[in-house]
Amino acid sequence: MSRIDDLPPLREVIATHGLMAKKALGQNFLFDLNLTARIARVAGPLEGVTVIEVGPGPGGLTRALLAEGAGKVIAIERDARALPVLAEISAAYPGRLEVIEGDALEIDYAALASGPTRIVANLPYNIATPLLTGWLAANPWPPYFESLTLMFQREVAERIVAKPGDKPFGRLGVLAGWRTEARIAFNVDRNAFTPPPKVTSSIVHLKPRPVDPALGVRDVETVTKAAFGQRRKMVRQSLKSLGVPVEGLLEAAGLKGDERAEDLPISAFLAMAQALGPLRRG
Repeated sequence: MSRIDDLPPLREVIATHGLMAKKALGQNFLFDLNLTARIARVAGPLEGVTVIEVGPGPGGLTRALLAEGAGKVIAIERDARALPVLAEISAAYPGRLEVIEGDALEIDYAALASGPTRIVANLPYNIATPLLTGWLAANPWPPYFESLTLMFQREVAERIVAKPGDKPFGRLGVLAGWRTEARIAFNVDRNAFTPPPKVTSSIVHLKPRPVDPALGVRDVETVTKAAFGQRRKMVRQSLKSLGVPVEGLLEAAGLKGDERAEDLPISAFLAMAQALGPLRRG
C-alpha cells in the first residue's frame, strides 16, 4: 500500500508548508504512511470510534486513523504551523476531523470523549510520560477511553510494561501494571523519523483493567515514590520517608522489610497504599 488516500505524500506536504520539526516541541515526524497505518491498526477496528490524537504535526497518523475508518479524530496541536496542513486533511475527510490548537498538558480529555473513545498518538517525547501518568490517574476508573496506543522512546516503553524483578521496573510499571494490561506492539527504527531521534521508539498498547475503586491513585503514587526513592535499598529503609509506622505498612503487605522495591509484586504496593491513610490518621 503506497498510498492511503488522495492527499500528497508527507514529504511533499512538509516541503510545501515549510513544516520542519522543532526540537523545542519534541517533534520527530514520520513520513511513512504504511507505518502510520500500522500504528493505527494496533488500536483495533475504528469504525464509529472517536480517536483523540496528540501532536499530529504534518498529519501522517491523522490520515491513517481516518483512512482506517475512525468515526471522528480530535487532533490536539500546539504548533500553529501545522494548522494549514491539518485543515487540508479536514477538507479531504469532511466532518471527521476536529483540530484543537492548544497545550496537550492542559486539555480536559474526558470532556472530548464521545461514545467509544481511544487515544492514539505519536507523542512528543518531552511530554510523553506526564501525559501517560495523567491518563492512568483518571478518575473515575474504568476511564473515558477504551485504550491507549502511544509511541514512546524504547527505554520508557520498557518501564511501562516492566514486571516485578525486571531491571526497568519502577513507579511507572506499578501504575501501568495496576490499572492496565500493557504491551509493546512493535518497535520503530530511529531512521523512520525526520529528524532521526537518538533512540529506538516503541508502540505501546494499554487497555484499562478493573481496579478497586476505593484505592486512590494518590496513595499508590505516594507509596511507590517512597519505595523507589532509594533504589537497591531495603523497603523498610525507603518507606521511612512516609512518616508513618513502617511496620504497619510491611504487615499490610505481608513483607519482612528486607525486600527491595523492584522485586515486590504490584499487590504489595496496593496493600501498603490501602494502609497508608489509616496509619496517617493513627
